[in-house]
Amino acid sequence: MIVVTGAAGFIASCLVSRLNAANFNDLVVVDNFAIEKKLPNIHGKKLREYVDREEFFPWLDANHEQVEFIFHLGARTDTTEQDPAIFDLLNLNYSKQMWQACVRYNLPLVYASSGATYGDGRLGYSDQDDALPYQLRPLNPYGESKNDFDKWALAQEEKPYFWAGLKFFNVYGPNEYHKGRMASVILHAFRQIRENGSMQLFRSHNPEYVDGGQMRDFVYVKDVVEVCYFLLHHRTHSGLYNLGTGQARTFMDLALNTFAAMGQPADIRFRDTPEDIRDTYQYFTEADMRKLRSIGYERPFATLEEGIRDYVQGYLVEGAYY
Repeated sequence: MIVVTGAAGFIASCLVSRLNAANFNDLVVVDNFAIEKKLPNIHGKKLREYVDREEFFPWLDANHEQVEFIFHLGARTDTTEQDPAIFDLLNLNYSKQMWQACVRYNLPLVYASSGATYGDGRLGYSDQDDALPYQLRPLNPYGESKNDFDKWALAQEEKPYFWAGLKFFNVYGPNEYHKGRMASVILHAFRQIRENGSMQLFRSHNPEYVDGGQMRDFVYVKDVVEVCYFLLHHRTHSGLYNLGTGQARTFMDLALNTFAAMGQPADIRFRDTPEDIRDTYQYFTEADMRKLRSIGYERPFATLEEGIRDYVQGYLVEGAYY
């Protein structure tokens, strides 16, 4: 059996689809299934068992001999949440329990870290220096929780025989309908354009960037789950890995490509970045992808043009799920 936590969420539900496509159907999905708005993400998937996240560790104690691999992708991902206690409970302490269980039962572990660990980027975006996490200063409690676990993992003497912490950059794609404010700008843009023919981007409050010139490493969720699938079979070279495309693109690029994929003339307007995120807003992110490439991952990443076209025309237009 393969365990996937956060399985009704965005990235994990897409991973379930990718595993099903490869005929992995003995999947144990773990989540808080009381959140009904996420459930369409796993409707129709081939699954072995549903386990509530609060009941998972007793379940694992009883069933660990049948488990082959654990993808721990469940987390609180709201970058505007300011209560550290929520992140300590769901991101840090739960992940420590997962790690310790994988050590105890000799199970390989892939877990979700985040590009948010890099903060404002002044120390760069390299995943090749294991001392760097101890110097990073994330910009919000979410990023801090992910970096705190990365640091804790690196410091452990007892480790799973294979483990990888994936620092997801700006992931977009199908199955994020439930995410509300935290959904990708592409989903927000699609909805705005469909409703009124125009869309809004955040205005730049940094003199080094023009409006719409803020840059992020946008990575398509189908590429993210391909990397997860690669690691399921690879199982060597443990450590932290960036997961972006390695190519930063502007929000203006993103907006224009969304209009193009919808066959609509571009009408882009700007509004002030909300004050609750303005001081911690990242103006540039770009994953250094050399480490993942060095262990044999050769598949090319979708360009922003390719990813947006597939997302908009293959999913958003029909409200479809992956």
